[in-house]
Amino acid sequence: MKARVTVTLKNGVLDPQGKAIEGALKSLGVEGIDGVRQGKVFDIELGTADRAQAEAQLKAACEKLLANTVIENYRVEIA
Repeated sequence: MKARVTVTLKNGVLDPQGKAIEGALKSLGVEGIDGVRQGKVFDIELGTADRAQAEAQLKAACEKLLANTVIENYRVEIA
């Protein structure tokens, strides 16, 4: 089973890397950029066919390691 975990900063949390990317895009002449927020994507392969078990494992992985839940949100998508 394959899954994708997307981790992003919560609204209101400053994103200096996103601001740097926004500035770089504008300096390269890319028009129409009003804001950039950066995040992380994890593509994970699981050794289970049980969707509920996979979701529980991924949620535990996010809570323990993949996301800092104080400042980040995460979304789990199972294929």
